[in-house]
Amino acid sequence: MRAGLRPGATDKAGKMPGYLVKHEFITVTGVADLQIRSLLDRQQYADPHGEAEALGVSSAVWPLFGLLWPSGQVLAALMATRVVGAERILELGCGLGLASLVAHRRGANITASDYHPLAQSFLAENTRLNALEPLPFMRTGWQDTCLELGMFDLIIGSDVLYERDEAGVLPAFIQRHAFEQAEVVIVDPDRGNRPHFNRHMAKLGFAFSDTRADCIQPDGRLYKGRVLRYQR
Repeated sequence: MRAGLRPGATDKAGKMPGYLVKHEFITVTGVADLQIRSLLDRQQYADPHGEAEALGVSSAVWPLFGLLWPSGQVLAALMATRVVGAERILELGCGLGLASLVAHRRGANITASDYHPLAQSFLAENTRLNALEPLPFMRTGWQDTCLELGMFDLIIGSDVLYERDEAGVLPAFIQRHAFEQAEVVIVDPDRGNRPHFNRHMAKLGFAFSDTRADCIQPDGRLYKGRVLRYQR
């Protein structure tokens, strides 16, 4: 993984965006290295127009969308080996969209989604950096009713079970956008919130199975987690 810092990066209007970024070449087995622009670190924050605040995105969680997370790299590796067909795919909480970019490069019919106000611009830039056609994106929260998003055969996500979600907000969102016959694949770093999610998914008719996803990542770090699969 090769990295280059660009603390002077500007936005499309030529203005300093208020945060620092870096560029890295990320290795995903089975596809050519992808160039990814991400935030420099977790200390970044810029919300000059109050967009994030209005959406309930606090300064503490603001930078999380713009970082490369180990679970996202595991999900990207899964998408690098999945057979590409006509199925419609949705990535939940895509952040930088690494898994979506891998699937998109392979010709999959994928839409990325996230709640953060900057996720779309970062995804568009990473799509451009890799000379790919525009990748469909929808900004939506899991509590939202977003009819224009449509229905999907496969819904994927990485590290999305970071809260207990006893009310089942995420399963309800999945239910609104999953075809009657559908698959859900989530990479989870053993956060411990699976039981609530599993119970809600079972009530929606999804059969559950999981496998360990422990691996050594391309940068040498040890990853421990699971691939959760739900099928109906």
